[in-house]
Amino acid sequence: MRSFSLFTILILCLTILVIDILAFYWLQSITQLIAFKSVKLAINILFWFFTIGLISAIIILKVRLDDLHPKYRYRLISRFYGLAVSSFVPKLIFVIVISIFYFANFIFSETESLVVIPIVGLLSGFLPFFIIVFGALKSRYRFKVHHVKLKLERLPKAFVGYRIVQISDLHLGSFSYRYETLEKAIDLINDLEADIICFTGDLVNNFAWELRGWENVFGKLKAEKGKYAVLGNHDYGDYSKWASPQEKEENFYSIKQFLKDIGFRLLRNESEILQNEDDKIALLGVEYWENKVHKNKCKLPEAMKVAQQVSLKILLSHNPAHWNAEVVGNEEIALTLSGHTHGMQAGFQYKNFQWSPIKYRFKHWAGLYQIGSQYLYVNRGLGWLGFPARIGMRPEITFIELEANDI
Repeated sequence: MRSFSLFTILILCLTILVIDILAFYWLQSITQLIAFKSVKLAINILFWFFTIGLISAIIILKVRLDDLHPKYRYRLISRFYGLAVSSFVPKLIFVIVISIFYFANFIFSETESLVVIPIVGLLSGFLPFFIIVFGALKSRYRFKVHHVKLKLERLPKAFVGYRIVQISDLHLGSFSYRYETLEKAIDLINDLEADIICFTGDLVNNFAWELRGWENVFGKLKAEKGKYAVLGNHDYGDYSKWASPQEKEENFYSIKQFLKDIGFRLLRNESEILQNEDDKIALLGVEYWENKVHKNKCKLPEAMKVAQQVSLKILLSHNPAHWNAEVVGNEEIALTLSGHTHGMQAGFQYKNFQWSPIKYRFKHWAGLYQIGSQYLYVNRGLGWLGFPARIGMRPEITFIELEANDI
């Protein structure tokens, strides 16, 4: 989890304060309908008690953050993140909606305004709050299997019907060793009877100690033909301060060793030739692709060396932006599997329509994309990071069945 400067935190707190002042102003138009002064006073005190408490806690947490053990640091950051969002977003919507209705109240009579505006205001504030609470308490653990059937050109006959399960972005540190929460996901994956399981990165938030005890959970994953993984940006430990380069390297080694211990072959700019009967396809795996050249660890040509004689390739690459940058146009790579975006853990999906604010940062951010004969699938992630909720963007297990292209 990235660290923010004190200046950024103060700007955030100022924004929260401004929205709360506006929300309090409009709240008076609703509380004036309450006959008991003691009740109105209690509401006002509670309102400012929560606001001042939240802002103070955020500032204190930032000032004392470096003194905390990372295990407690991330837990506290996540909780305050959740509190801030569940407070700020409903109040922001409340302010916007009630302002619009108030300044457009010429469509209502004075009597109607006294009734309509308070009701609309309450609904606009409470409804988002309850949606966020539901996302935090329920939706982040409502695992969903997305079934995808793909017709790939040049797919060898023996691989027709081949079953691939993709999981991504576990961020196990966010679960605080609540092993039972992912047991259901493990059962769902095993019920799919995959030929191979592919994990597309971000095993942890930053630290190897997050993995303690999880080998007993993920060691249960079953795939008939093998389990494969690549690393995500959080797996390298680049978002933390280390006492020495050696400490960072030991942390990185432990993360790689964990994947080996639970039976995953880690592909680091490498390829694996998958054979079914007499046919072959290649599975490529690359390091995290970064658009900053000096930080880029990804070497796709190196990963393709061993697989040059195989006509159909599947690529595991954590960052979906890699697809447009380096993969599109190389038609030997028929399918790329990525993660990274989490679908921002918030959005709206209905049938073939989906929307999330993350679309303004990533061109490809959730689900299936196609250019020519090449496909990209972006997994929405199985875990969560930062904001401890999922709103309209349930944690995902992807089940892909390969089909021959009839053309």
